[in-house]
Formats: sequence, C-alpha cells, structure tokens
Amino acid sequence: MHTNQCVDFVRRKQDEWLKFNHGEFTIMEVLDLLDGFVDEADPDVDFPNSFHAFQTAEGLRKDHPDKDWMHLCGLVHDLGKVMGVWGEKQFCTVGDTFVVGAEFPPSIVYRDSTFGSNPDLNDPRYNTKYGMYEPNCGLDNVLISWGHDEYMYQVLKHNKSTLPEEAMYCIRFHSFYPWHTGGDYDHLCSEKDQKMMKWIKLFNKHDLYTKSPDFPNIDEIKPYYQSLIDKYMPGKLKF
Repeated sequence: MHTNQCVDFVRRKQDEWLKFNHGEFTIMEVLDLLDGFVDEADPDVDFPNSFHAFQTAEGLRKDHPDKDWMHLCGLVHDLGKVMGVWGEKQFCTVGDTFVVGAEFPPSIVYRDSTFGSNPDLNDPRYNTKYGMYEPNCGLDNVLISWGHDEYMYQVLKHNKSTLPEEAMYCIRFHSFYPWHTGGDYDHLCSEKDQKMMKWIKLFNKHDLYTKSPDFPNIDEIKPYYQSLIDKYMPGKLKF
C-alpha cells in the first residue's frame, strides 16, 4: 500500500485532483455520497463515513460547545474520501499519511514491510533525514502522501472557506500520525506547526477509536450543522 506513495506519484495526484473538475456539490450532498463508502483502513467501524461525520461533530460539540468551527471541522474532516466514491483507490484515499521527499521514519504503519519497492527509498534526493527540504521549513512546504486529508483541505482552500487556521490544520493533518502521535518530523516543522499540534490532538480524541454504532438523530441535529455550513462554507463547492 506504500509502494506508490512517492514524490512523483503525489505530484501526479495533485495535478489530477486539484483541477477541482469533479463537480459542484454542497457539503450535505457530499455527506450523502459517502453513505455508500466504508473505509477499509479504519480499524474502528464498519459503517459508512457519513455516520462517523456526525458522531465526530457531536462529540466535539459536547466537549467544546463554544467552538462552532470545531463542530463543523468534525463534520467535514473526512469528506475528501469522496475520491473513493469517484473511483480512486483506497490506498491513496484513506489511511495514515506521511512526508514524501525525505526518509520514511519507523513510526509509519507497516514501515518495515510495505516500502521495499517504493522508488524514493533508494533515491539519494529523497532518502535522507531532510531529503529535498530545509530544516524547519514548515509543513506548508512539504509534500504529504496523497489522501483524503490533503484533498479536502485543498477543496476548502480553493473555495475560500472561512474556517480558522486551527480547523484547516485539523482537516489537513488529522491522519498524519507519524508526526502528532509518533513524534517524527519535528525537524521539518515550524514553530507554528508545533503550536497547532495541540488542536489536532484535541480533535483526534473524537476521531479514531472513539466511534460507536449508536448514531445521533441526524434529522434533529442537521439544521444546526447546516447553519455552520452556511457560515463557513456556503453553497456549492467545486470538488
């Protein structure tokens, strides 16, 4: 699953998906599209991601009632998985993310068994500690393995969402476990990245390993989330 996630592959996927030519949809329409999608990499649930979106949002709403942007972040954080509905392979739609263009650290899941054929592994431009990057260049300046995090972040950025930067970090890096959980990549991070990590950790308390088959009453809570959508990312977005 990690064989293809190299610098050239990520750049090709950016070129493919960041044209934002897959249609225009409201957030609720994309949630509906995810009703038929189950993330094969998720060890925690076997029900559609649309249900998980509302669960995550409600958990964050309960713990952080004064931060409406965090509630909406919970609702939309996985919507980039719509790539899988549109035919993208799961290995580059779901799962943990990592930096490409520098050495692959041991904290990446299955690091010892799934990178053997990755072309960057033996490329001297990319297989050192810093690879093609400068020390503490900041996560804004590195390439991350392609997946739903980066895609949804870019969709929101392209459509000029007014979510605060903290929310955008959570959406972009919530699957970047080798960094915020594994303790790797500090040598590439800026001071801003380090400050933002606390928000990702707060957010992730309601993401992985917190899901339950007990669903909230979506019809009751949907008007509240529609009001947040209207506030931060109204109308149809280009995907």
